[in-house]
Amino acid sequence: MNAAFEHLLVRAESLLARLEVILPHATTAPDWSASVAWRYRKRASLGSSAGVLEAVRHVATIRLADLKEVEPQKERLLRNTEQFVAGRGANNVLLTGARGTGKSSLIKACLNEFSGQGLRLIEVDKADLVDLQDIVDLVAERPERFIVFCDDLSFDEGEAGYKALKSVLDGSVSQASDNLLIYATSNRRHLLPEYMKENLSYQHTEDGEVHPGEVVEEKISLSERFGLWISFYPFTQAEYLAIAAQWLRSFGVDEAAIVAARQESLVWALERGSRSGRVAQQFAKDYAGRHGG
Repeated sequence: MNAAFEHLLVRAESLLARLEVILPHATTAPDWSASVAWRYRKRASLGSSAGVLEAVRHVATIRLADLKEVEPQKERLLRNTEQFVAGRGANNVLLTGARGTGKSSLIKACLNEFSGQGLRLIEVDKADLVDLQDIVDLVAERPERFIVFCDDLSFDEGEAGYKALKSVLDGSVSQASDNLLIYATSNRRHLLPEYMKENLSYQHTEDGEVHPGEVVEEKISLSERFGLWISFYPFTQAEYLAIAAQWLRSFGVDEAAIVAARQESLVWALERGSRSGRVAQQFAKDYAGRHGG
């Protein structure tokens, strides 16, 4: 009888060990002194539902002064972040517009600007937004101020992360604490794909008013929960040249060489089909490398 009981106990313990891998694991707090930025990651070795915050060992060093030709956008995000760090009213932010214009870089620069005042950043991939509430709960009692950073955010119809983000932004019984904001970048203004057929759902009243249909309203409902929208636009040739010059200076290229490199930088942009800040940086890095900068 005892042997049978012991055998049953061993099997039960084995079953429990397997279940522990499958069942949800609470996100554990990291060593908050290890960095000013973290990435939220799922580790397969801990089970599909186990999330951890991994310290970013080498945080991007970009500063606000490095970002050119986005002064209005910089001023708005800087003001909002400064209010947040000071404990005053501040909004979740959606940065949208042309690719390579500095949306993500501006958020990283704000982190470097205010990290000494207690600002911290947690980067969360779109696929992991379903765990957003766990992250909110984890940092709720911390003295630091946290930005949850979602880069290049967009959703397809019915994705789980869409509803999780929507709940945290607004509309959930358990909302985000005062020490957390969400900063997201996207090439889509409303974060969801838009189709021509949706225009057919608009209703036109007799007095000339136009009302969007339910599908369009659903798309708008997420983006409008961000209190601050900051739009970015494609750079003109003059703006592109100014950005390229700034990057060349950062790589140690002298002023005479920067002037001489103007035509070459334009050819580089033409070949890439874009005059974005990212293309300007890539040109400057290549140019400095070829000329010993």
